[in-house]
Amino acid sequence: MARKDLGYLPRENPCAQCGRPIAAPDWTENGPRRISYLWHCRACDYKFEAVAFYDASQPNREALAA
Repeated sequence: MARKDLGYLPRENPCAQCGRPIAAPDWTENGPRRISYLWHCRACDYKFEAVAFYDASQPNREALAA
């Protein structure tokens, strides 16, 4: 199920192409033990996805990568 959860969103993520900060992801999607973020840089028009994976053995821990 896709949703935009405003409670916790990564902020000021650098663009993967030009390095300029992006205020917030355009889209988030939760899956089993992962969250996907879709980023769009307005400065260079580059779009990319970042995925955070969670450790299955410790369900209440922070993301391993984003």
